[in-house]
Parts: sequence; structure tokens; C-alpha cells
Amino acid sequence: MPKQKTHKGLSKRVKVTARGKVRRKKAGMGHLMSSKNAKRRRQLTNPALAKTATANTMKIKLGCK
Repeated sequence: MPKQKTHKGLSKRVKVTARGKVRRKKAGMGHLMSSKNAKRRRQLTNPALAKTATANTMKIKLGCK
């Protein structure tokens, strides 16, 4: 059976850490920044970890599992 191809769109958006967790960017930084306060904008810049169920699906699509 052939190998699973890597989902290129996902591989550009997430990174798998050394311990196998999936890091992603937070939503909400696309536009309309003026209506968001400085604290909220600053916190949106930090990466987040994907939830376990979602992370498992992402790892399959990335070929890590």
C-alpha cells in the first residue's frame, strides 16, 4: 500500500514539537485590529497547542503517526 502524502497546507501552518505536541497560531489576527485592545492583540501573537483529538488528526495528515 502506498505511503500517506503529507498535507502541504497543514504543514505550512503547524509545527510538531519534539515531544509530539502540535503548535498552531491563534485565530483572529487577520484584520480589524483597531477594535481589539492591546492585551488581546499581544496574547494572540503567542502560539497555542492544539487539543488532543485535533492534534491526533493533524499528525495523521502530516505523516507523523
